[in-house]
Amino acid sequence: MRCALALAREAGAAGETPVGAVVVDASGAVVGRGRNSTEERDATCHAEIEALRDAAGNLGRWRLTGCALYVTMEPCPMCAGAAMNSRISELVYGARDTRAGACGGVMNIFVEGFSPGPKIYGGVLEEECRRLLSDFFREKR
Repeated sequence: MRCALALAREAGAAGETPVGAVVVDASGAVVGRGRNSTEERDATCHAEIEALRDAAGNLGRWRLTGCALYVTMEPCPMCAGAAMNSRISELVYGARDTRAGACGGVMNIFVEGFSPGPKIYGGVLEEECRRLLSDFFREKR
């Protein structure tokens, strides 16, 4: 999660919502990295999508079974769906998102009857992740 936080800080410094994500393989190696870049590129460039794409490219496969996705903020429906479709085994997030979270913040896409999803762990380094977001938005306003 610390690596994801570093990417989130990088996103914030670029004027993006400070969210970072990494994909870690079963050995603990980081195999994918991403940060929000929607303002720079397009609406689909969320940190999770970027990290999943990077991991798929680095591993040479789209099925990321055995990997874990670490993200500083609870994934939105698009990103939760991408995580499910990538077949990751674990999804770990920091701050809960009560506006768009799809792992329990607003809804939980993983209990909607789709194929088995990843194990989900929330609240990891939650205060640090939440503070990064709140500081960013306080400065914006």
